Amino acid sequence: MSIKDYEGGIITKNPTTPTGPYQTGVASGVWTMDQAAEYTKQGVWPTAGNVPPYVDDVFSTYLYTGGASGGQTITNDIDLSGEGGMVWIKGRNYAYWHQLADTERGANKMLSTNSSNAEASRTQHLTSFNSDGFTVGTDNDVNFDVSGVDTDGTYASWTFRKKTGFFDVVTYTGTGSATTISHNLGTVPGVMIIKRVNDTEGWQVYHRDLATDEYLELNSTGAATNVNGTLRWNNTRPTDTEFSIGTHNSVNASGDTYVAYLFAHDAQLFGDNGDESIIKCGSFSGDVNADIDLGWEPQFLIYRQTNIAGNWGIFDVMRGMTTNGSGTYLLAQDSGAEATASQQPSPISNGFRWNSTGSGSNYIYIAIRRPMKTPTAATEVFAIDTRSADDPAFDSGFPVDMALYKSTSGSDTGIGSRLTSGNQLATNSTSAESSYSRYVFDYMDGWFLGGLGADSARYSWMFKRATGFFDVVCYTGTGSQKDESHNLGVTPELMIVKSRSNAGKWSVYESGLGIGTSNGLALNQNSGTDFNNTTLWVQAPTSSVFTLGTNTDTNGSGYTYIAYLFASLAGISKVGSYTGTGSNVDVDCGFTSGARFVLIKRAAGIGLTGDWYVYDSVRGIVSGNDPFLLINTTDAENTSTDYIDPLSSGFTVTSSAPTALNNSGDNYIFLAIA
Repeated sequence: MSIKDYEGGIITKNPTTPTGPYQTGVASGVWTMDQAAEYTKQGVWPTAGNVPPYVDDVFSTYLYTGGASGGQTITNDIDLSGEGGMVWIKGRNYAYWHQLADTERGANKMLSTNSSNAEASRTQHLTSFNSDGFTVGTDNDVNFDVSGVDTDGTYASWTFRKKTGFFDVVTYTGTGSATTISHNLGTVPGVMIIKRVNDTEGWQVYHRDLATDEYLELNSTGAATNVNGTLRWNNTRPTDTEFSIGTHNSVNASGDTYVAYLFAHDAQLFGDNGDESIIKCGSFSGDVNADIDLGWEPQFLIYRQTNIAGNWGIFDVMRGMTTNGSGTYLLAQDSGAEATASQQPSPISNGFRWNSTGSGSNYIYIAIRRPMKTPTAATEVFAIDTRSADDPAFDSGFPVDMALYKSTSGSDTGIGSRLTSGNQLATNSTSAESSYSRYVFDYMDGWFLGGLGADSARYSWMFKRATGFFDVVCYTGTGSQKDESHNLGVTPELMIVKSRSNAGKWSVYESGLGIGTSNGLALNQNSGTDFNNTTLWVQAPTSSVFTLGTNTDTNGSGYTYIAYLFASLAGISKVGSYTGTGSNVDVDCGFTSGARFVLIKRAAGIGLTGDWYVYDSVRGIVSGNDPFLLINTTDAENTSTDYIDPLSSGFTVTSSAPTALNNSGDNYIFLAIA
């Protein structure tokens, strides 16, 4: 029996009842096991507000382009009007000031982290907080569109919703005497950022890993100092209900008004079972290529050197915090445009790697976990499109984390990912990764840089990382057996791994085949299971790690790798196998409207070949001829065969299919997406 405190109500886990109705008089419908997390509140099913939240519900990085006449609404699914919070906007391609507004002061009251100025009223900056995001006006700081200028402004926005264990906004009036200020964070703040609102003053920063008399300034590059530090924090650590301030004008001038932004640290109140953290405020020593263990992969990071002068670097995976050894950053204390730097943080599955050539410096950070909510529809995580002339060239309707790209006229099958943005691999080749500047992923609704013109012969299959469905892991090999963490949340059923830095085959693990001396598959080959798989994986993966052997195709010392992990998620995806009969084979995937994407490979045994076939509903999964592409070759699309037919619960392999798809007694593996 586990107990958590959600929004002031004690919720007790009931392991005997998997589903049930909403609390009478609150809402109608039925909780799923994931939604309710099997919790009851005071003996009844919980209200919607008491279901354990996810990071997806309280934080968003949303990128947008300016130029919208009359302003534009940003829909990021964060409830600001109902729950409250803060929005931080920064122009990316032009040198515009940071713009911060919060629900306590009002939408049109702006502060800038790159300035000590008092707040300013800006009616055309942020114009409203909404139940699913916010609206910006027409000012260039948030929506650049100037006549005669070809390039509109591009912007990053970060939304922080008020939530126990994550973030709070507090406003107060100074007294001039040391005092305490109440807050609703519900846990001890890890970071506090305070700004005098009505007058000029620097942004005061408290961090849990600084001394109680030390502080930093967000608008400054100055090192951490204890000069007048006791006059800021009263030499007292905050608690889970209040924080202390001294008598310094920057935090407590009599009659002046202030805003405080409070960030939690490691409060384990989130996720399916309400026992996971989504934010950490920590510190580290900037040694050479140091791995900082958060216990999860970050999507957002702000960091600062503390012992000497340094910048407040802001990174996020939407704009290009990649594993390539460099990253795209903005500086909190500077109005400059976005820039790229080497030797910066790279996300890893359980934290981030500090890419540095030096050592001895001390850093503090705020890190926020990557999205973790399980999808409810396949359209949230998978899409197919042909190339357009605009940005992005391939539209998805969601941020893309991995994409396959191929021309029906014949070409390499390119593959790229958000974590390796700007680089590509080919699934039909053993070659190492190469750079390709059009492999761009900093869009909310697609990928690939436009400008090449529309081309209906060029297709992309696009995937979003999501719990229970799909994950991407980048790692560095050691040459020795090791466990590699992942964030799929369930045991992977299909794993595809390729060395990025060195030539080598695409190694494939499928749970039905398991691990044996001659059941390995390679994505770039048409051969059957005919090589030693035990040196690749060693043992079956778990819901948290996959175990690598010593083979250089998966774990060469110093080699860099990328792993794509798939699992079956009810109604959305299916990893499985079928046995050929030579007659029609109905493959039941548990879908309700058939498969939109099917990948099939013959895996029967030594000497039995079979290509990697790809079918999709855009090119046609119909009762007649169905076009297919092979992702292990450069062959053009074949449109003259009827090897697959639609089936409402999955797909049908027809009696006319060749031995590569339907030979009596042979085994075939597949990945299908609804």
